[in-house]
Amino acid sequence: MSLLTKPRLIGLALAALVFAVDQWVKKIVDVDLAMRLGQTIDLLPFFDLTRVHNYGVSMGMFTATSPEMRWGLVLVTALIALVVTVWILREKALGDIAGLGLILGGALGNILDRVQYGYVLDYADFHIGEFRPFLIFNIADAAITIGVLIILARALFIRDKREDAETDPAQAAPESTT
Repeated sequence: MSLLTKPRLIGLALAALVFAVDQWVKKIVDVDLAMRLGQTIDLLPFFDLTRVHNYGVSMGMFTATSPEMRWGLVLVTALIALVVTVWILREKALGDIAGLGLILGGALGNILDRVQYGYVLDYADFHIGEFRPFLIFNIADAAITIGVLIILARALFIRDKREDAETDPAQAAPESTT
């Protein structure tokens, strides 16, 4: 059996697409719009572009305050990306592979930022008036979050039909009455 089945190729293509779109939008914010740190561009009543630099991981946790910490974060996130890649190559279900592809593409986008700049460029500022239900994020962050939610939802709510047949007494073979 080939490692690169159609579902796995779709997952890897999805990862490449997320990575490319994430880097393209970051280029628009950084180069084309030449936004300065902290600058905001109002787009919609509930969504702005606000440039921030994230020196940590999710929600600014584990902020890298030295070059060693920066490269430590690169190493840890690269190891996670490697594990996700291996998982994609072992997984069979397209739904799980799609979630993993989103996670991989987002992770690679943020890893490249951290390697190039020492921080992750965030810009998506969703808000309701002054209330901000999320910290400022980027496409890579959104893809990682959606991918994790897909994996969790599938793990919690979708069971393999084979497992159902093994645990469902109605589908078990009838016992002999002799």
